[in-house]
Amino acid sequence: MRKYLDEKKTELSAVICNHCKKELLVENGILKEGCLEINTSFGYFSKKDGQNHSFDLCEDCYDAMIAKFRIPVDSTDIKEFL
Repeated sequence: MRKYLDEKKTELSAVICNHCKKELLVENGILKEGCLEINTSFGYFSKKDGQNHSFDLCEDCYDAMIAKFRIPVDSTDIKEFL
């Protein structure tokens, strides 16, 4: 869950893990911890047709979630951070 200082959502004030409620480190509007941000819209043929869902997971909750996957996630090393 993201909180902003203004209504236009231009300056980030806090990020809270939707699963464990851990508040992640945000300094000067910059998130300084690993976080999975999901923002998805469900379309036709979905049980959630027309709904938009968004949430954040801290790195520990992300790791716990993917540990349960029957097909592992693909992981590659990034050579340059942009």
